Order: sequence, then structure tokens, then C-alpha cells
Amino acid sequence: MDQFTNHFDVITGDSNGSGRTTARSLMKPVIDVLIKLGILKEDLDYHLIRAAMVIIFLFFGYQKWFEYEAQVLIPYISNGPLIFWLHPVFGIRGATLFLGVSEWTFGTLLFLGFWNKKLGILGALGSSVTFICTVTIIPFMPEGWAASAGGFPAMTEHVAFLMKDIVLFSASVYLLRQDVMRVSSPAKQNREPSTVLLSH
Repeated sequence: MDQFTNHFDVITGDSNGSGRTTARSLMKPVIDVLIKLGILKEDLDYHLIRAAMVIIFLFFGYQKWFEYEAQVLIPYISNGPLIFWLHPVFGIRGATLFLGVSEWTFGTLLFLGFWNKKLGILGALGSSVTFICTVTIIPFMPEGWAASAGGFPAMTEHVAFLMKDIVLFSASVYLLRQDVMRVSSPAKQNREPSTVLLSH
């Protein structure tokens, strides 16, 4: 068998690429449906991520107004290298209220970012800082790794709860980048004509 002319598909076991053709023909209807549903609509991902972050901050902020959440957050705030100071400064309930106001503020700024990208930048900056503060708790969380399963990387519920914040931090950075690009692009376009005129 000539290895240069006969292709063997390691996934399907078919030779000469027939497996790839079959897979392509099976995926085509799925892709067509997704396109008809608007998956390729411009900025769909950008708007969905913004809406998701607004909803998350709305609900997270709402929880902070209740005593049960203040008690739940004690181990997180106490062991956070960037937020441990909240309890000594504001007290247990005050620290939670401070976080609630912050989350509603950032959520509101992200919401306004649908129309005003400069406010969106402020919201995304606040959101990014929020999740940097929570993600950095992970290495300092006592009993964060399940000893019964051999420790790291087996997580207990405290660390598992914080892991979602890695994704939320990434979403915040994405929104920040997108808003900065949208604010800076018109400024670049306004500068370009004057640069052209000066070069003549």
C-alpha cells in the first residue's frame, strides 16, 4: 500500500477520507440550523456575555443583603489575601453589604455598557477586579482540597464554588477588551484623515 496516496482516517477507520466526508455530511444540517438560528449574527457572543454578567451581578448582589449570606461568606472573606480587611473595617454584615453594593454597581455599569462603552469599560474593570479578588482566595482556603480523595486536585465545596470565578474573570476581560476596542476605534478613525492631510 502506498502511504502517500492512501489516507487512513484514525477516527473512523475509513481510508481515502471517506470518514471525513461522512462526518462533514452529518454536521452540515446541524451547522445550517445554527446559522438559521443566528449563531453567526454579529456581536451575538459579546451581547450574550454582557447580559449574563449583568444577571450574575444582579443575583449575587441581591444575596448580599441577607444575614445567611453574611455567614456563608465568612471563610471566603477571612481567607482572601485581597479582601481579608473587609471584616475588620466593616464588620461581618457590613462587609457583605459592601460587596453587594459593589456588585450592583458593576452590574449596572455593565448594563449601561450596552449603550455607553465607556461606562462598560468601568463595569468590566470592576468585574475583573472582583474576580481577581475571589480567585486569589483558592490557594488560601483552609481544607480546600479533599483529604479523603488524596488532596489536590480533588476540591472541597469551598474551592469548587470559587472555580467558576476563573470563567467569570475571563468573561470580564473579554468585555473589557471589546469595549476598549470599540471606544478606541472611532478615535483612531478620526485621527487618520488628519494624518493623511499632514503627509501630503
